[in-house]
Amino acid sequence: MKKILVVDDRREVRELVEVTFEIEDYQILQAESAEKAIELALNEKPDLILMDIMMPEGMDGLEATRILKENLETQNCPIILLTAKGQEYDKMEGGKAGADDYFIKPFSPLDLLRKVEEFLGE
Repeated sequence: MKKILVVDDRREVRELVEVTFEIEDYQILQAESAEKAIELALNEKPDLILMDIMMPEGMDGLEATRILKENLETQNCPIILLTAKGQEYDKMEGGKAGADDYFIKPFSPLDLLRKVEEFLGE
């Protein structure tokens, strides 16, 4: 069973993503902060991470992405930024941080499922 780590400070978004992936055979891990995401990624070794950029306190998703991509244990895990920040500048910054793709909120659950399946080879 493939593991997906969903990182968002809003519980509703994490739950929407979880419900979206219930129809497939995925284990969903949730983190409400970038710091928790790093901890879970190192301990659980997810197959893919969906990362929000904007976090209310502490580190943001771009910094967490940089850290995960620089770590030998997690650098090969695809990270898709799932964020409301949709400007070209934001996409460029996501790429600089090491994100593998960029998905803008609000999102179509079906489109997100397709995108994840592209990365996981499903």
